[in-house]
Amino acid sequence: MSGILDGKRILITGVLMESSIAFHTARLAQEQGAEVILTAFPRPTLTERIARKLPKPAKVIELDVTNDEHLARVEELVRAELGGLDGVVHSIGFAPQDALGGNFLNTPFESVATAMHVSAFSLKSLTMACKPLFPANEGAAIVGLTFDAQYAWPQYDWMGPAKAALEATSRYLARDLGKEKIRCNLISAGPIGSMAAKSIPGFSDLAEVWNQRSPMEWDMADPDPAGRGVVALLSDWFPKTTGEIIHVDGGLHAMGA
Repeated sequence: MSGILDGKRILITGVLMESSIAFHTARLAQEQGAEVILTAFPRPTLTERIARKLPKPAKVIELDVTNDEHLARVEELVRAELGGLDGVVHSIGFAPQDALGGNFLNTPFESVATAMHVSAFSLKSLTMACKPLFPANEGAAIVGLTFDAQYAWPQYDWMGPAKAALEATSRYLARDLGKEKIRCNLISAGPIGSMAAKSIPGFSDLAEVWNQRSPMEWDMADPDPAGRGVVALLSDWFPKTTGEIIHVDGGLHAMGA
């Protein structure tokens, strides 16, 4: 039985733990027929260890998305491994500790700038680093991960504006790359107990409230639904969808008080 990603070559960032959405995206992508290459920073050995739990071996390359030298070598490294790319998964977010946890009014710009660079601008820089690898006239799919930036979340602080910037960046990439059949979309996932989430103070309290308010039961320990959403957007089943944010959050985004 063929998969919806048969013949696709996908670069996936952010595989840090087996509990991460990125890991389950990589697993599902392989199960659906894709060849996968992973990027990691700052500890490629950690990602290499987690990658051994995937159904098939996956090459890991070191990539700091804020480092122009790293970005410049992506094309060569990926071409040597896969020959090209049909899709990219952006699962990257970071804010210094003084930009989180209720310190919004006192966070220095240097920390805000770091959050914006790593979490939002990197969608553009990663896309442009990978663009030469996309097949001419056939297009490609870029899929990123956000956490609904319509709202001010407790403790989330400057990651909120960073995600808002990510969402806007995705729309502008969709605008400028659509003529080349390159689609850029985001999955807005509910809270998942990943390494990134655990670095946010009070995150478990947010997750508890989430399950009380979402019309469908939300399991913070299950990244599989979000991974399925990413894989669907990577496939050819959304050929004319771009600039979109698909919510995989149990429906909470649609609920009032």
